[in-house]
Amino acid sequence: MAPSGRRVLVTNDDGWRSPGVAALARALADDGHDVVLAAPVEDMSGSGAAIGPLHSDAAIAYEDVEIPGLDDIPCYAVEGPPAVAVMAARLGGFGDPPDLIASGINPGPNTGRSTLHSGTVGAALTAANFGASGMAVSLGVGDPIHWDTAARVAVLAARWLVDAPATTVLNVNVPNLPAGEVAGVRLARLAAFGTVRAAITGSGGGKLQIELRATNVTLKPDTDTATVLAGMVAITPLVGIRTAGLESDVAEILQADLLGGA
Repeated sequence: MAPSGRRVLVTNDDGWRSPGVAALARALADDGHDVVLAAPVEDMSGSGAAIGPLHSDAAIAYEDVEIPGLDDIPCYAVEGPPAVAVMAARLGGFGDPPDLIASGINPGPNTGRSTLHSGTVGAALTAANFGASGMAVSLGVGDPIHWDTAARVAVLAARWLVDAPATTVLNVNVPNLPAGEVAGVRLARLAAFGTVRAAITGSGGGKLQIELRATNVTLKPDTDTATVLAGMVAITPLVGIRTAGLESDVAEILQADLLGGA
């Protein structure tokens, strides 16, 4: 049992039918947390922290769904990206607001600076924006895929997060290995690249053909991408929107030009 169970929202960006989100919800509930699952109706990968167009009279559509193995957990399919599920949950849309948001388990690493675009990571960052802590959990791909390894790591990360300051966000990337073969856990910084990067391979007819290719770049061992490739779990604390660069002279220059009539 968890030392101190919490109300936890489990979401993802792959849609509520993904086996990863079910594995995450099951593991956290079995560890003593009060879990509610609210995930997109369809695949919303690459949505970042988007919530879509919301207006004063807008409604967020959702429906009750049944997921095998989660009979004791309320599950909802939400019409929108994972960040909107997080926002709705924190506003009390699915019962008591959750203390912690767990996003994943994503099949495929979310490492490097491209995590900016990840819906999995975006959900965890949205948690902090709405006053809660969050974690994004991703797993290397392969056959078989070891959901149980990532779920076990997520349980341990959640135990740490419940005692961490509010709005703490962790990006957790797990190698696709049996738990007994994982080489360790490392605090890691964001790499310049993830395990793949986009490339334009052709254009014409009003379309650009994009292909994801292996980076084949040698990265420093303390980066998240290199850590996962070395068979270790990468833990990367993240921050979201915050003020930066108040020492800049940009306002002074613009004001002088604006008021001086330049």
